[in-house]
Amino acid sequence: MRVISGSARGRKLLTPKDWQIRPTSDRVKESLFNILTVLLGNFSGRRVLDVFAGTGNLGIEALSRGAAAAVFIDESREAVTLVKKNLELAGITARGKVVQKEALSALKWLAKSEDPFDLVFLDPPYRGGLSEKVLEYLASAELIGESSMVIAETAAKEKLPSEFGRLQEFDKRIYGDTALSFFSLVHE
Repeated sequence: MRVISGSARGRKLLTPKDWQIRPTSDRVKESLFNILTVLLGNFSGRRVLDVFAGTGNLGIEALSRGAAAAVFIDESREAVTLVKKNLELAGITARGKVVQKEALSALKWLAKSEDPFDLVFLDPPYRGGLSEKVLEYLASAELIGESSMVIAETAAKEKLPSEFGRLQEFDKRIYGDTALSFFSLVHE
């Protein structure tokens, strides 16, 4: 696993010792960031939230490409340690904040002090229903705004609803056994 582009390009990131943490593959990550580059133009100044961060792979890629800041959430001590070490390896520790908490309680805690995020990555354990719970919460939380984008990574066979209140899917891509669903708020 490596950083694909930007200031930390080519840097290898640490991976978990076991597979309870499942990092996004380089192939899927490269496709995701190609799509995001087309949609956003660049990452400069953007604020990123990486929920179920695992290794920090997605948030670190965004930081490497110029995002201003990223918050990484994971309840696993091993994952939090990996994220911190990977931020250090990528040379971008100062722009990353790591929170060790269960996802929904972390989001509720962040909602009290954080401005809306521009990009939110969700990569929970597959088939656990966690994407739905977080997407339902984000649909009514002030952690995302009118121009925010939420990307949920799920198993390709997993059936994820295409709308959660005002948060609606606008694109979906399948890569082998992985699906990427892109959501944004629908303007009222």
